[in-house]
Amino acid sequence: MSDGKYLWITLGILIAAAMILPPFLPPFWVMLLTQTLIYTIAAMALDLLIGYTDMASLGQAGFLAVGAYSAAILFTRYGFGFTGAMIGAVLLAIVSSAVLGLLALRAAGVYFLMITLAIAMVIWGLIYRWVSMTGGDNGIAGILRPNPLGIDMFDPIHFFYFIFAFFIVSLVLMLLFIRSPFGKTLVGIKDSESRMIVLGYNVWLHKYLVFIIAGAFSGLAGGLYAFYNGFVSPSLSDLAHCMAIVLMVTIGGPGTLVGPIIGALIIILLENIVSIYTERWVMVLSAVYVITALYAPQGILGWIGRLMKSERAA
Repeated sequence: MSDGKYLWITLGILIAAAMILPPFLPPFWVMLLTQTLIYTIAAMALDLLIGYTDMASLGQAGFLAVGAYSAAILFTRYGFGFTGAMIGAVLLAIVSSAVLGLLALRAAGVYFLMITLAIAMVIWGLIYRWVSMTGGDNGIAGILRPNPLGIDMFDPIHFFYFIFAFFIVSLVLMLLFIRSPFGKTLVGIKDSESRMIVLGYNVWLHKYLVFIIAGAFSGLAGGLYAFYNGFVSPSLSDLAHCMAIVLMVTIGGPGTLVGPIIGALIIILLENIVSIYTERWVMVLSAVYVITALYAPQGILGWIGRLMKSERAA
């Protein structure tokens, strides 16, 4: 079985399980799966940078926070409905990533990594200090879920499938994107940036555009999170969240879009289950990352792929 077919089968199994299992699960687990879908959108967006363009970014949580706060402010203070708040969340995330991308793309490698982390911390500081707009450390509450066609979105099952629809649309759009000529160019940039420059491609522009696209999907995830949680706080863009989204990509397997789904599920489960027993769940996540880096540097999917190749070779 080729790696491509293996990934498609894995994706099909995950989607089928997500569609079938929720009605048979307790509400707590359904809400965890809903949260997983939201963070999966942000993780897949980051995978466009890490896995397909070789741009390791620690700032994706910042754009998720921009989307979450934009939706929360538009909904609670300016009377926007769900649709208007979500459009505003995505647009403001696009504007933010377009402006900040001009700064971040002045560097590469570890310097790009540090600048994107600094961007997330600046967003965190702005949220924390702009009390009149963001509520500061108190955050923003009272974000009510939508009520389309009279469907009760406070029912965990109904809201799960509502978010699932956004997940499927996001997944399809990203798959079409990476399979487009533009997406193929990104893979070429990852393999050899100098070769793509010699061939006449505007490498900087490609990086800039994918940075904005990743920011847009992160803003979408942030807006959905605001309506899922009903409350947003500065912790959305703190260091722990920045690392968590990166871990979702690296643990699952970068460059697949399937890996972030698995990684998001693992991280969300660890965060919510381990935190019941200890407040130091971040240390557990760090240990998981170290183990993955040592024994599965290409993530869980990469490790399974190597096992399959070894079996075929034998």
